Amino acid sequence: MRMGAALIGLAVGVASPVAAGAVTQSNFQLRSTEDLVALCDAKPSEGSMGTAAENFCHGFTQGAVSVRMEDDRANGKPRPFCFPTPAPARSTTIGEFVKWAAANPRHLPDRPAEGFFAFLGERFPCGK
Repeated sequence: MRMGAALIGLAVGVASPVAAGAVTQSNFQLRSTEDLVALCDAKPSEGSMGTAAENFCHGFTQGAVSVRMEDDRANGKPRPFCFPTPAPARSTTIGEFVKWAAANPRHLPDRPAEGFFAFLGERFPCGK
């Protein structure tokens, strides 16, 4: 068992993450946008696995955005997405991401950050 999965410490029945919303230990290995969607769709009411998934989703997405924005700024690249002022709540944006992923399944195999950035670019385009 991988260390990341071992740290989660709980087993949950396997289901299609986008269709059923059930999070599994393997989703925490974050191999694809589909895994990220499963984590972001989890609810604390699903028990400790749901709470861990929600926290992981929020931390991953915030970290990915921060790193991407700083990297683009440092390298003089244009911003790939532009949040309005005031920015929407993180939980609102994550809920929109889950809905977007269900409507855009071609992005599910993408690397997690790439899928999330594709959503952000469509949802919060710059200069529009």
